[in-house]
Amino acid sequence: MRAAAGEKIEGCITASTLTDIYYILRKHLRDEEKTKRTLVGLLSIINVLDVTGKDCEEALKLPMTDYEDALLAYCAKRHMVDNIITRDGKHFNGSPVKALSPEDFLERIRALYP
Repeated sequence: MRAAAGEKIEGCITASTLTDIYYILRKHLRDEEKTKRTLVGLLSIINVLDVTGKDCEEALKLPMTDYEDALLAYCAKRHMVDNIITRDGKHFNGSPVKALSPEDFLERIRALYP
């Protein structure tokens, strides 16, 4: 997040990821207004990628077992995203966009921006 806030990288998520973050935050913070303020802050540094009907169709053609991950992967491809950051890399076998663990991603960022 610091790299995105410092404009060293362009962070992206899909709208469905944003709704997941909302529900997790709301449960954790137990405060609707804090949750909304946190999301506003997040949206100031992270781009929300659109997902189209065509993305939904093309995701079905990917050799991936989880449709939600396939949709994210195809959307990332269409938006020319360099990497998908995930703790569940095995779900991205067959993805057109390389998946990195958070640790591997941070290692790369630290090497680029010491």
